[in-house]
Amino acid sequence: MYIKRTINSIIDWSYPPFHRYIPSQTFRYGLCGGGNTILDISLYFLVYNYVLKKKLLNLSILAISPHIAAFLIVFPVTFFTGFWLSKNITFTQSPLHNKTQLLRYGLTVIGCIFLNYILLKFFVEYCKFYPTVAKLFTTFIVIIYSYFTQKNFTFKEKSETETSHISLKHLFSNNIIKR
Repeated sequence: MYIKRTINSIIDWSYPPFHRYIPSQTFRYGLCGGGNTILDISLYFLVYNYVLKKKLLNLSILAISPHIAAFLIVFPVTFFTGFWLSKNITFTQSPLHNKTQLLRYGLTVIGCIFLNYILLKFFVEYCKFYPTVAKLFTTFIVIIYSYFTQKNFTFKEKSETETSHISLKHLFSNNIIKR
């Protein structure tokens, strides 16, 4: 796939100065997540300002404010680009089926949205941080949460124990090792 090769080439070209400080997978996650975030903000800006023209989205039975409507329009796009980047660029060794990964990715994203909400409320309302400072702290925590949930849940790779267990099971089931 041309897009995958191009993205991998760009990442591989830019990684060498950082290889002593950050693992390749973490670097890939940062670039892919950062790129998807830039896409999200850019699409949001375009939809809010030029598609919705800062006006209510009137659906006859429901009117949605432009900032929420822009989020609802953009979210599916960046949800799937984020999933694709994570699956094909960052966490490529997962043996899980695509549907399982997608479901788990959705749960991770829901967790990120919930964590954003809780942390913003906590930092702004209880710690009395300025909202922008609260958003910075929140984003940092959510990125860490997202990375580890994607690595250890959404796109989980087989551990050595699981691999050796499966290998022994495979050997016994195919009568390679006689009992």
